[in-house]
Amino acid sequence: MTADPTLRCRTWRAEALLRMLENVLAVGERPGDLVVYAAQGKAARDWPSYHAIVRALTELEEDQTLVLQSGRPVGVLQTHVSAPMVVSAVNNTVGNWATEETFYRRVHSGQTIWGGLTAAAWQYIGRQGVLGGTYELLRAVLRRHFDGRVPGWLLTSGLGGMGSAQPISARMLGISSLTVEVDPAKLDKLRAAGGLDHVTDDLRAALSLVDGPGPVAVGLLGNAATVFAEIAAGDVLPAVVTDQTAAHDARHGYVPEGMDLGTWRQAEPERVERLARESMARQTLAMLDLAERGAVVFENGNNLRVQAASALDPERAGRVLGIPGFMEGYLRPLFCRGIGPFRWVALSGDEADLAVVDELAATMFPDRPEVAEWIRLAREHVPAQGLPARSCWLGYGERSRLAAAVNDAVRAGRISAPVLFSRDHLDSAGMTHPRIGTEGMRDGSDGVTDWPLLDAMLLATGGADLVAVHSGGAGYSGWMQSAGVSVVADGSTGAASRLRLALDLDSGLGVLRHATAGYEEAADEVERSAKRPHDCPPLHWIDVHGEER
Repeated sequence: MTADPTLRCRTWRAEALLRMLENVLAVGERPGDLVVYAAQGKAARDWPSYHAIVRALTELEEDQTLVLQSGRPVGVLQTHVSAPMVVSAVNNTVGNWATEETFYRRVHSGQTIWGGLTAAAWQYIGRQGVLGGTYELLRAVLRRHFDGRVPGWLLTSGLGGMGSAQPISARMLGISSLTVEVDPAKLDKLRAAGGLDHVTDDLRAALSLVDGPGPVAVGLLGNAATVFAEIAAGDVLPAVVTDQTAAHDARHGYVPEGMDLGTWRQAEPERVERLARESMARQTLAMLDLAERGAVVFENGNNLRVQAASALDPERAGRVLGIPGFMEGYLRPLFCRGIGPFRWVALSGDEADLAVVDELAATMFPDRPEVAEWIRLAREHVPAQGLPARSCWLGYGERSRLAAAVNDAVRAGRISAPVLFSRDHLDSAGMTHPRIGTEGMRDGSDGVTDWPLLDAMLLATGGADLVAVHSGGAGYSGWMQSAGVSVVADGSTGAASRLRLALDLDSGLGVLRHATAGYEEAADEVERSAKRPHDCPPLHWIDVHGEER
């Protein structure tokens, strides 16, 4: 994607946010509806709000802050040059309102939106936004269960904006994959982008392909509930089974068995919801059958288990809810060290600028050779999508070191235009979701939303360019609170300070959050932070049952 070279805003800080707003729609699933991903994750409440946001950004002075409320602008306030340019809160409601019915009613009346995690915060970079996380997840699965070896093939479903990362991540690790998708347009789109090697509507042919020499990425046109049940009833066994359909939204994201896309879109929503949950129940029961036969089975963060359990009797619901979640099962040791889905975007639209940042990331962390390996694989396997961008799992101190080096490169002219740094909201301190990022916390704090709220407050004090607080939404109502951040490296001294403060505060709080919850890896990271030779500030954790560290 080639960005407009004209600076339309009064500062690069505001211009960067405008380009990110445009970019999330450029890579989004239904830009005409302002939908970025996951059936309903929107960039703005409606088109009048979108145009008003654009106008406000073009007129915003550096000592002003644009205030957004659930996807619409409500005003510009006088602040100061070190304050955020944009603060945004989306769909945050009191507890008794945090229900799906209240959410749907308010959406239909135009009073709110679901901002997703990165949609309304303008931080989505296409499938790569979760591709790095899917890669890290599958890598952890290989280490945990198969001594790092490729064991067989992966069965999964869903090729939406996030699910389409699955076959690419598997291929990067040498794993063959069979991904079930009900929408032929999504299959064709990913095959055209190079993310799928084969597309078929014949299960027997698909199984033959993944059982052959690989890695091979196969897309199968079909319904996930139907196909998973057929595979579970047969004599083949995938090594790994998961799912990344838009199961969080039973009304608009998951197509029930027996419905084609046209019927599904026109059917009465409550009926769709009931049938979708019944189909999810069938799919998850098939996953349990495969687990009993020896497959490694887990949920990949889409609330599939909770939706399925609501359609089952208590005994079977309990079994479904017992399917491991991806965070508790595999990724939490990384979060304990503040390592999570960091990302950068070359605002010039020039791939050469992305290459400079990639090279810095690949060479700055020799004690973590997996970073360089990921950069190498991403350059080879990740299809271009929107502004040149990269997702890379970096931790406390690493993020700010890289950002500072990039800011120096922008100032020196080695990078032609500013670079925006962000991350997924599903980060070490950025999210509370007791069925996803904070499931099974050691201290029982799975549902405590203090942490993302504290994170947002710290990010604002650190001068991040955009700070967002999101909550709820279809299937997530009552389950989710998250904070998001964007900081622009424009080569200035002010940017150097904002990058260092915001990024260290953000990932540092993640380490402290997990140390407080009782994780030894996090306590060890606190100790390590005091011994690093670079200028990353040491962390100070107050252990109320011990002494300050």
